[in-house]
Amino acid sequence: MSLSFLNDYFPNLNPKQIHQFEMLDGLFRDWNSQINVISRKDIEFLYERHVLHSMAIAKYIQFKPGTKVLDVGTGGGFPGIPLAILFPQTKFTLIDSIGKKIKVVNEISNSLELKNCIGIHENAKHYHHKVDFVVSRAVTNFRDFLDLVNDNISPKNKNSKPNGIIYLKGGDLTEELFDFKARITEIPISKYFGQEFFNEKKIIHYY
Repeated sequence: MSLSFLNDYFPNLNPKQIHQFEMLDGLFRDWNSQINVISRKDIEFLYERHVLHSMAIAKYIQFKPGTKVLDVGTGGGFPGIPLAILFPQTKFTLIDSIGKKIKVVNEISNSLELKNCIGIHENAKHYHHKVDFVVSRAVTNFRDFLDLVNDNISPKNKNSKPNGIIYLKGGDLTEELFDFKARITEIPISKYFGQEFFNEKKIIHYY
């Protein structure tokens, strides 16, 4: 995928941010050859299926400076690393229960000189710090995920959207989200991006 999507979808990026996004391909290919954090098939679609998918959150909400965001089950750093590039004044904590993945997260974060992003080897059920938002890419059934992270969300709100969970997930979620529909905003990512990959992908905001 050409990096022209950066200018198409995010025309206000500064030169440093553009350079950081350009670096991602080489960094992930290098680390993926040592520690497999992205499937070998998916590495060829890094920018579409991982980077741009993560950046969809920034089309829905612009995090204000000082906002605290927890990325649960971050894997190789998604959606946390692309969001940390987009919002340098927002603090991102990326956790995963697999230590080698967090090693990759921190090495890539250091290479990008991200001062607002840290990876922690931790199971979410043992992480008890308060944050404004929890973000994730479909690590489990939504009810189970809510039980896991709901106590981490601070009631104090400083953003245009209420504090809560911002979840990236695809497919028909009618049944899975039925019990929570009064507290959920569901946005099709195809509203923001034209690639076919996003046709059934959604942003779920629980608040």
